[in-house]
Amino acid sequence: MRTPLRFAAFALLLWSASTAAQISFGGRPLGLMPQAPWLPEPPVAVMPTVDADALIAEDEARYALGVKGPYRFGFNHATDLGTGNTGVWHTLRNGDRVWRLAIECPGAFSINFRFDEYVVPEGARVFVYNAEGSKLGAFTAESNPGHTTLGVSQLPGDRIVIEYHETASVAGQGRLHIDRVTHGYRDIFAYAKDLGSSGPCNINVICPEGDNWRDQIRSVAIITTGGSGFCTGTLLNNCEQDSTPYFLTANHCLGADVADWVFRFNWDSPVCDPTENGPIDQTVSGCELLVSNPGSDMAFLRLNSIPPAEYNVFWSGWDHSDLTPDSVAGIHHPAGDIKKISLSASPFQQTNIDVGNGPADCWQVTVWDAGTTEPGSSGSGLWNQNKMLIGQLYGGQADCSNSVNDYYGRFATSWPFLEEWLGATCGDTLGGWDLNVEPPIAFDAAVTSIGNIPEFLCGIDSIWPAITLKNNGTEVLTAVTITYGVLGGPSYIYDWTGSLQPDQTVNVSLPGIPIGSWGTTSITVACSAPNGNQDQVITNDTWTWGFTANNPSTAVTLLLTLDNFGSDVTWTLENDSSVVLGEGGPYADLQAGMVDTVTFCLTNGCYTFTINDQFGDGICCAEGDGGYVILDVDSVVLAESDGQYTFQNIDEFCLAAVGIAENDGAADLVIFPNPTNGLLNIRLTGADGILRTMVYDGLGRAVIMNGRPVDPSNAVLDLGGLGAGIYTLVVDHGAGRSVKRVVVQR
Repeated sequence: MRTPLRFAAFALLLWSASTAAQISFGGRPLGLMPQAPWLPEPPVAVMPTVDADALIAEDEARYALGVKGPYRFGFNHATDLGTGNTGVWHTLRNGDRVWRLAIECPGAFSINFRFDEYVVPEGARVFVYNAEGSKLGAFTAESNPGHTTLGVSQLPGDRIVIEYHETASVAGQGRLHIDRVTHGYRDIFAYAKDLGSSGPCNINVICPEGDNWRDQIRSVAIITTGGSGFCTGTLLNNCEQDSTPYFLTANHCLGADVADWVFRFNWDSPVCDPTENGPIDQTVSGCELLVSNPGSDMAFLRLNSIPPAEYNVFWSGWDHSDLTPDSVAGIHHPAGDIKKISLSASPFQQTNIDVGNGPADCWQVTVWDAGTTEPGSSGSGLWNQNKMLIGQLYGGQADCSNSVNDYYGRFATSWPFLEEWLGATCGDTLGGWDLNVEPPIAFDAAVTSIGNIPEFLCGIDSIWPAITLKNNGTEVLTAVTITYGVLGGPSYIYDWTGSLQPDQTVNVSLPGIPIGSWGTTSITVACSAPNGNQDQVITNDTWTWGFTANNPSTAVTLLLTLDNFGSDVTWTLENDSSVVLGEGGPYADLQAGMVDTVTFCLTNGCYTFTINDQFGDGICCAEGDGGYVILDVDSVVLAESDGQYTFQNIDEFCLAAVGIAENDGAADLVIFPNPTNGLLNIRLTGADGILRTMVYDGLGRAVIMNGRPVDPSNAVLDLGGLGAGIYTLVVDHGAGRSVKRVVVQR
């Protein structure tokens, strides 16, 4: 049901958002851009060959003893490679510097490495990519904040390129050095075969067996340990539930240093069968070892960075009561493979056993009913039937040929070492925690869009906005107050009523309002008082839409095609009074062929378009085929250039036929009394009837706008609220538009 429109004081609500730090910030390296500026070929650092067969034989002998990790996949080469002693530097025309180095490991399935010196100033970026176009990065100053080392995860193939790009403002401030390169001698990405290096009985977590464990699956990550091995581990919740990235894995996965470990989350197959690859770039680099205990084969870490919200990870709950479970689930990365799940409802018992890394208090899984574990699963969690973690994998004999006897270090034995960090205030058990799950909110109305208003309004003096209203609360939404108005003008209130279910939206057409000003402006719409209550989330209540309006006016469009150095380019559009009506630039570099389309709403008069190039070579042709054209609504060229100028190009053009369309005499409009001190009568004959009436002051501002009267041939306007002066009455009707001058006297 719609209610009458009324005026009200309008309060503008500001929306703010926060972002989370992350290890990889996206973007594209210059070396992978099709129209990038010329870069010298990077020198290639070729690593020594590796005897993969001999290394695999060593691995298999160790795993036959029941040792399940770390699962070795690579061989570490010691290196001395850095921005100061190798690679090639190149300075771009805009002053930016680019350093590149290629690394080749003959016969490798993958390459990863460690920056033992990682000093990257603000604005600089590091990328790693291969010949097929796969990439990691951009790594920035925020990728490992507070630290000067960075482990970089695996990329498929036997050759990679490292590219460091620093802006002119920080040139010379960055330093990179690589002290270790890992030759992947196992095909962990299935680069040469079907994905899935683990045994065929392993079950992808996306399969139905994982349906009851979706949250716990998101807490598990594969770890690159020491550059050349894989283990598995789990994010753990703490009593404060404050997103501290505590992480549990196995003591026997530890090496001399954990600072360069890389944790890859969500490496899951998107389908159950056949196994397909998942994202490889959701990584966090670096951690601190807080405590370890060989007696339960436990290692407890704190990651250097909180996994960003985009990773959608879960902090797993735990149980240190030491009660024997009824059933269990294990979630892990066997043989460094994509994530798998194992299930068992067999009898469980406590035992103290040594499977090659010293005795440890363990839970014994006598047999897996579905799936198994393998080397690489080490450190992975064991959850009881209540979805609480009760241990981490120590070792065992289980594999696809005989899936019996796996041993998990008991969480209860580890608890005295963990209590300091996880907290003693929440009892024997603590449930999991999801960073992205908000507590239930009963009353939350939100405006999610404004429509029905073009970005440019030419010759239109009023708007009829349509909005999308959403119910983000848990209660059915039956009433909302909607407040809206144009910048600098009066505000309006519309009372919406209906029945909107939780998470549903409805399109609401608002009564029309005059624009109130010409030029660039905006409309803001806000909702409040859902069902008469205080809105519990005010950050989503407000939406603003900017637009440009002129009346009378016409649309004029600039099509500007850039070359590779948009940072050189700026432009202005001025009227014949030297008032700047529009301006643009500088633009991003390396965007040759990009077209910036700008539409202006102009009226009668003459205009000057000025474009500048700081470098003095125009926008064509050595660095790209640029140029511009300015068109009217009929695509008539008003000004153009092929881009071949030096520092500046100036074009002038005029518009002389812009005006308000009036009726052709078919309608007869009569107004009285004129002058008037209050009521104004309007009579219309010879047309289908009055559609709406508008009154403008001497500055062209709409001061009154009314809809269609009850009698379409007869309307009455109350001008009593206007000051004395001369006004313009505009009447829209079936035959067009009629305009009359009105004098208000006092």
